[in-house]
Amino acid sequence: MSGIIGKKIGMTSVFAADGAMVPCTVLEAGPCVVTQVRTKDKDGYEAIQLAYGDRKEKSSTKPAIGHFKKAGTGPKAKVTEFKRFNRELQLGDLVDVTLFNEGDKVDVIGVTKGKGFQGVVKRHGFGGVGGQTHGQHNRLRAPGSLGASSFPSRVFKGMRMAGQTGDVRRTAQNLQIVKVYPDQNLLVVKGSVPGANGSWVLVRK
Repeated sequence: MSGIIGKKIGMTSVFAADGAMVPCTVLEAGPCVVTQVRTKDKDGYEAIQLAYGDRKEKSSTKPAIGHFKKAGTGPKAKVTEFKRFNRELQLGDLVDVTLFNEGDKVDVIGVTKGKGFQGVVKRHGFGGVGGQTHGQHNRLRAPGSLGASSFPSRVFKGMRMAGQTGDVRRTAQNLQIVKVYPDQNLLVVKGSVPGANGSWVLVRK
């Protein structure tokens, strides 16, 4: 499916035709350069490899520099493949926000904000123990019983416990494109998308 690489700029809001305020996310999408065209005869599958974001040559390996040189471009920071691209593309072609139209539905993929090691109240939304009566001391945000006793004498897999929170790949599905600004390479999509401002995102049709 068609797509493009970009960055999350931040959130804003626009007014709909009926006067309702709609929260939106601004994405910088492309322009991306085609750095490789995968074919079934040579690679066993068909795909288009897109690259986005400049990278210093001293921070790139010689094989990577040579790979990008074939496409007539310099080293890039982010490379991703898209299968079943609905546009005929050749090596060195550019893909920009004109790929999308206002009203299109897209999926936006990003990595959520990392929140470190968190307890069950923040991580899983536990309510905690209610009240401080009956001699309760400092167990308000504790997870409580894990459910194991002499039988089965173990904790079942998948038990919701404290641990690392965030910093995982997530997809926000069926977001509507509200505005397209081709001259600034910007997309405005309805709602929120995963990740912090400035983080990489993939926008898929």
